[in-house]
Amino acid sequence: MAVIPVAIAGAPYEVRIKAGILAQAGRHCRPFVRKNRVAVVTDEHVAAKWRATVEASLAGEGIASQWLVLPAGEATKSWAHLAQTVDFLLGQEVERKDNVIALGGGVIGDLTGFAASMVKRGCGFIQMPTTLLAQVDSSVGGKTAINTPMGKNLVGAFHQPSLVLADPLALDTLPLRDTRAGYAEVVKYGLIDDAEFFEWCEANGEKLLAGDAQAREYAIARSVAAKARIVAQDEKETTGVRALLNLGHTFGHALEAETGFSDRLLHGEGVALGMVLAARFSARQGLMHGQDAERVVRHIGAVGLPASLRALGLDCDGRRLADHMLHDKKMDAGTLPFLLMRGIGQTFLAKDVDLGEVAAFLDEELAA
Repeated sequence: MAVIPVAIAGAPYEVRIKAGILAQAGRHCRPFVRKNRVAVVTDEHVAAKWRATVEASLAGEGIASQWLVLPAGEATKSWAHLAQTVDFLLGQEVERKDNVIALGGGVIGDLTGFAASMVKRGCGFIQMPTTLLAQVDSSVGGKTAINTPMGKNLVGAFHQPSLVLADPLALDTLPLRDTRAGYAEVVKYGLIDDAEFFEWCEANGEKLLAGDAQAREYAIARSVAAKARIVAQDEKETTGVRALLNLGHTFGHALEAETGFSDRLLHGEGVALGMVLAARFSARQGLMHGQDAERVVRHIGAVGLPASLRALGLDCDGRRLADHMLHDKKMDAGTLPFLLMRGIGQTFLAKDVDLGEVAAFLDEELAA
C-alpha cells in the first residue's frame, strides 16, 4: 500500500492507495467513525458497482451505513442536489465531529465535500474516489464546489478530507472514455514541473489505459505526491503556487461552458484539450519551442484524448470562448492569469495575457 501524507497545517491527512482497499474500507474508516453508523453519498452508477462491497466492509466493522444515491453526471453539481445532500446529512443527525463518506468520482467528492463544509458549520468527510481523475486530482487538496449557470466550480469552499482511500481496481469498472479523461490530470503533473514524469507518461500511458495494474498504481501515487507537495505550499491558492494545478483548466472550463457542462465534453477531456491549447498558445507567444508544444499535442492525441479544437465542431468564435473565461475563479482585479509553459515541465503563471490575443488565437485553432 502506498501512503501519501498531505501536510496541510492544522488538517493533515493521508491518501492510501491500494488495489482492493474499498473491500477493506471498514477497517480504514473505523478510527474516523465515532458512532456505529455513517452517512454515505454516491451516485447511481457507482452504487451499482461498489455499494455492496463498501456496505459489507463497513458492516464487518460494526458500522451501519445510510445511503444517498444521486444521479450520475456533471449536472449533479447543482444547487438543488447540494440542498438535497445537506438535508440528507441533517436528517441523519450528522454532528460536527462526524465524518461522512463520499464514494464516487469528482462530482460526488466535490458535492459531498461542499455539503460537509456547511453542515453544522463544518463536519468531516472521507473521500473514496472511484475514477482516475478523482484519485489523482479532485479528492486531494480540499477544493469543493458546485457549478452554476455562470460557470464551473464558482460556488464552493476549501474543506480538507479526513482520509482518502484510492482503489485502482475501481478503474476496471469504468468506461475507457472516463479513464482517458482522468489520465489528462496525470499528464498535467509532468507538464507542470516534472519533465521526467512526462517522459514516463509517453512511454507508459497507453499501458496504463489498457489496465496495467503496476502502471496505474505508480501513476496515482506519483500524481498524488505531486499534488500534496504543491497544496502543502499554498493550500488556498494565495501565493500562485497552487494555481499551477490549473494548467489547461482556463481553456478547458471555457470549452465545458460552451458545450453546456455535458457529456459532449468530459472535464478531463476539456483539460486535455486545454493543455494542448496552452502549449500552442505558449509557442505562438514565443515562450515555448514549437517542437515541445507539438510533443504535448502528439501524446494527448496518441492516447485518444481530444487534441484539436476544430474537431469539437463548436458553433462559436474565439471571442465567445474568451468571454467564458471572464467568469474564471482566477480573475483578479479584472485580469485573468493564465497558466502557460516555457517548456515541458516549466509551467508558470502569466499575469499579462491579452484576452484579445487569446480570442484571435482561438479563431485560428477553430479554423485549423
